[in-house]
Amino acid sequence: MNQTLNISPVPHVRDRWTTMFIMRAVILSMLPATIVGIAINGFHAFLVAACSVVAAVLTELLFDRFAKKPDTWKDGSAVITGLMLALTLSPSVPLFLPILGSVFAILIVKCCFGGLGKNFVNPALAARCFLLISFGTLMTTYTVDGVSSATPVAMLMQGKAVNITKMFLGVPNDVIGSSTACMLLGGLVLWAMDIIHGEICFSVLISFTVFMGLFGGQGFDPKYLLAHICGGGVVMGAFFMASDYATSPVSKLGQMVYGIIIGVLGGLFRVKSGASDSFSYSIIIGNLFVPLIDMFIYPKPFAYTRKAIAMRSGEAGAKKSLKDSIPKPVVVLTVIALISGIALSGVYAMTKDTIEAQKRAAKAASYRSVLPDAASFEFDDAVEEALADLDGDIYGTNFGRAMIREVVIGKDDTGSIIGHAISVTSGDGFDGDITLSVGIDSNGTVTGISFTELNETPGMGMRAGEPAFKDQFSGKTVTQFILNKTGGSTAENEIDSVSGASTTSGAVVNAVNAALDFYYSVVKGAM
Repeated sequence: MNQTLNISPVPHVRDRWTTMFIMRAVILSMLPATIVGIAINGFHAFLVAACSVVAAVLTELLFDRFAKKPDTWKDGSAVITGLMLALTLSPSVPLFLPILGSVFAILIVKCCFGGLGKNFVNPALAARCFLLISFGTLMTTYTVDGVSSATPVAMLMQGKAVNITKMFLGVPNDVIGSSTACMLLGGLVLWAMDIIHGEICFSVLISFTVFMGLFGGQGFDPKYLLAHICGGGVVMGAFFMASDYATSPVSKLGQMVYGIIIGVLGGLFRVKSGASDSFSYSIIIGNLFVPLIDMFIYPKPFAYTRKAIAMRSGEAGAKKSLKDSIPKPVVVLTVIALISGIALSGVYAMTKDTIEAQKRAAKAASYRSVLPDAASFEFDDAVEEALADLDGDIYGTNFGRAMIREVVIGKDDTGSIIGHAISVTSGDGFDGDITLSVGIDSNGTVTGISFTELNETPGMGMRAGEPAFKDQFSGKTVTQFILNKTGGSTAENEIDSVSGASTTSGAVVNAVNAALDFYYSVVKGAM
């Protein structure tokens, strides 16, 4: 008798598609992008996808066994979460990231909130945001043939030209699922099968395009708009993430409003944010708006009149005030957010000039530290022109994400040149950018290094700022340093790594090598 009743929440209209069929259809629709991503990026991309899917399925299986629930992993939703997360990751990420992300997505976002259909945000996107916040550098490092490089959208935001055809096909370095063509094909198939709602997908794309046309700075230039649509996960987000049943509105009008919110926020983040992959956050925020959208926009029940709907909500003809309709916690949180935002904006406005002055003072102090005998510092026009040609881009192909920031000439009291101080930033630090000044005297000898930006892990990466590590560079006349991770270096050009902080140590060595290369290839030629 316990199997004769099927108890479920309203509405009770049955669709011709089963949950398992829908999940399999979504998996199949993502396979083209997965195959192309693996074919372009190599075997490591396959390992990232495999680890992500296996970790998601095993997490749900173990949770079901521990909680003594039916084996829900068989419906295929865990496979979708793992695969979707993998497609949003760089093909070069360490394998522990997709594993950790899948465990977070399934265990925390899905299972702890009741399982399939009970999650309040998209699990894969929540996991991606979790990884972005926790491992920012690892998540935003993209490589091609082992060389670090910026994503096409990052280049576009810097005003540089990009190849739209390659972006559409998924050829440039980006996430594994960067093939817009494959994502668009899979999404349109799901829409044609009526598995996903076109109101969501197309309202996201249209509102995002309109916003970028109005506020992107280049008007409705087709090439500019297509480049933004083809990058940054816009198509993937519109068709595969925003359309998640559990985290999207019920009514068609609500779905359009929801899509517009995501598209506008995605455009706002793209224009105003420094991050090129912030579309994930716009969908997560859109998910949080869904309960409020469903509260005010709900579909008309079958055979109901407007009067019946009014009676169902309360007294006939009566309408609740906006104050009574909005839950008190929503009001409180909104007020807190507004006050916090105004306060933070005010503090930033008041301290902006002071912070900039402190940065300039720190840079000047670092120059004096690496060239202590200099009485004054000047700029060279030829070197400045060479820096302008770099346009703040990554320097060379052998120094990771190192960027030459500034070069000054140190002169003594008589006006003679005693050396140069080169400010260089490495984007390969474990917890963010590392900026340092490298002093090089007239004989090409490194006089020292001094950090102006070092925010690594306390007790580990931060030890790179201690003399035991920094002083290894001083007094060395070499053209390139080599990092020795095992310690005990005896060679002139070898630098012992900070124990437990090889990532930070490698970033510093690359930065110093970039400064040396720029000195010998550009600065000496301008002298």
